[in-house]
Amino acid sequence: MEHIDQIAHKRFEMRSGRVCEFCQELDPQFSHRHPLDQMVGVSRKNSASAHLTEDGYVRHRIVELDRLASRAPRNVA
Repeated sequence: MEHIDQIAHKRFEMRSGRVCEFCQELDPQFSHRHPLDQMVGVSRKNSASAHLTEDGYVRHRIVELDRLASRAPRNVA
């Protein structure tokens, strides 16, 4: 899992993180997450790989997949 290796040295530094806006907006269970699972790296986008913990990464991906599954299917002509 390459996303962990890229931020391993910053994993538990709260100063290097901020709240993931994507998860905060779309995950109804966001407020129940552990604080570190809510965080992404400061200099990174709101993506799953930017999360500081593996659990945060997984929960972000679940929200993304739920969002894709809830879209109306495209008509194939």
